[in-house]
Amino acid sequence: MSKSQYVLKLSCINRPGIVAAVSTYLFEQGGDIREAQQFDDAETSKFFARIAFDLDGTSDFETLRAGFAAIAAPFAMTYVINDHTQPRRVLLLVSKFDHCLVDLLYRWRIGELAMTPVGIVSNHSIEHYAGIDLAGIPFHHLPITKDTKMEQEGQIWSLVKESGAELVVLARYMQVLSDALAAKLTGKCINIHHSFLPGFKGAKPYHQAHGRGVKLIGATAHYVTADLDEGPIIEQDVERISHADTPDDLVRKGRDIERRVLARAVRYHLEDRVILNTKKTVVFTV
Repeated sequence: MSKSQYVLKLSCINRPGIVAAVSTYLFEQGGDIREAQQFDDAETSKFFARIAFDLDGTSDFETLRAGFAAIAAPFAMTYVINDHTQPRRVLLLVSKFDHCLVDLLYRWRIGELAMTPVGIVSNHSIEHYAGIDLAGIPFHHLPITKDTKMEQEGQIWSLVKESGAELVVLARYMQVLSDALAAKLTGKCINIHHSFLPGFKGAKPYHQAHGRGVKLIGATAHYVTADLDEGPIIEQDVERISHADTPDDLVRKGRDIERRVLARAVRYHLEDRVILNTKKTVVFTV
């Protein structure tokens, strides 16, 4: 993660003077730029940038953030400036398969992910996770049926608001969010799934893939939208397999891919490295 404590990310129609205006303003406000990345999208003529910076001891972050509006206005910028001195508050949703949840909690414990887990939500009871150290994180068992789906989602949304969660992670949460909840969580809800969709829908996708003799398996992490599993992609990875691999081998290798892809996507989001670009994303990796 960047050692800088503040991050500005922005997008706007590309034109001369953007970088000069931004860097001059940060300098005048006592900002010391530690990392700067930019991208010009030739297809849309849009400019994207991520700037990580520190402030000297006499500068006030809130004053800097408020004053940036005057810099952004002439360029019609979409932007955020975030304080990274405090970890982001994250709500984790999980179902039967717990490998992604366990991995995220481990990475949080060792300081790899700058987050504070504010709750774990599952449609299974806590007894299902008896072998996991949940570190005292509040656990919420919210069972769901077809008749109670909207009520259960209302409880999830209440938890998001009450906990102050800035990001919701579907760590193999095997319930489809309604269009209404997906809209409320636009840009702040990340999902992970295998990359066989839409070729292998339904139950046991790895077994379906094995039956077709696939040579690559993979996983995709993306922002949640109303279009099922078709939100803006943040991260993907694949692994080559062979005719000697059994369905269980594919499941095992698939779990590993899902863990690392979700972890990278969450880290990129927490570090403000992801900027939405219509149906795509710009991801400033290191």
